[in-house]
Amino acid sequence: MSFANLAWYAIKVKPQHESTVYQALNYTSIEAFHPTCKAKRKWSDRVKIIDEPLFTGYVFGRFIFENRVPILRIPGVASIVSFSGQPAPIPDEEIAVIQRITASGLSVKPFPFLKVGQTVRIQRGPLAGVEGILTAEKDEWRMVVGIQMLQRAVSVTIDKDDMTVVSPSSYPR
Repeated sequence: MSFANLAWYAIKVKPQHESTVYQALNYTSIEAFHPTCKAKRKWSDRVKIIDEPLFTGYVFGRFIFENRVPILRIPGVASIVSFSGQPAPIPDEEIAVIQRITASGLSVKPFPFLKVGQTVRIQRGPLAGVEGILTAEKDEWRMVVGIQMLQRAVSVTIDKDDMTVVSPSSYPR
């Protein structure tokens, strides 16, 4: 079967089912992609390097959207990403770039998808729990925190690994 005319879709999977769904997709002759990265895990008695999903909770499949029912029946599959009931194909170029990166042998790790202007919360360190607006300045991430009454603000350099995006619904306005 030629995959050239098929679109890529993100398949949402149940927690820790990425490998199982990936193998099932391959078994059913669906072109699948499950990018992984090396991660160091520490236990009390040892350190181990493991493969973990680059996109936790997702695998990618190339198929005809109208023929999705067998995919949805695979144990561990939660859904196929779509918006308002409409299929949401992923551009071939984006998948090709991720495939190239994971095949490169270079160190790869997940990175939060951040946009300037998002509200972020610091998870660790002396500013743990502080929320502010994400900005970028040269080669660094900064968080802006303001005092509304004074109409003044301060910005502080933050490490991307120490922050998480605050969902809009949880941030008081």
